[in-house]
Amino acid sequence: MKQRVRAVLITPDDTMLLMKRVRPGAVPYWVVVGGGVEDSDATLEDGLLREVREEIAGEAEIVRLLHQLDNAKGETEYFYVARITTWNFADRSGPEFQRDDRGEYILEELPLTANAVAAVNLLPVRISTVLRESLNRGDLLTPAARS
Repeated sequence: MKQRVRAVLITPDDTMLLMKRVRPGAVPYWVVVGGGVEDSDATLEDGLLREVREEIAGEAEIVRLLHQLDNAKGETEYFYVARITTWNFADRSGPEFQRDDRGEYILEELPLTANAVAAVNLLPVRISTVLRESLNRGDLLTPAARS
């Protein structure tokens, strides 16, 4: 079964980076940075850090696992919280950015609040809910917290 890793990326200004997806004929939606784990990734965390480097040319430090779910394709997705110190969307190198049929990818910086998350169409819906609940509890960046 394929595994996927994703990161809620928290900036030094305590905002979060989300990827806005704009596809022809579809309502825009937002996702957290990440992708599939590759055979060359020693761990899930290594795969996540590789994805951050590919998708936004960023360097991050993983804080904790936020949530795990099985998606409609039968893949297990691991959602982490990570602090990001540097990024440069212009230097992204992921293979998805080379394809014309994938629509637009727009990196956006949003306030780190439950209201900001609720204001966008963050998918999957379950991670939007988990993220808003964690923000409301005030434990998003607490390593010992579990969901």
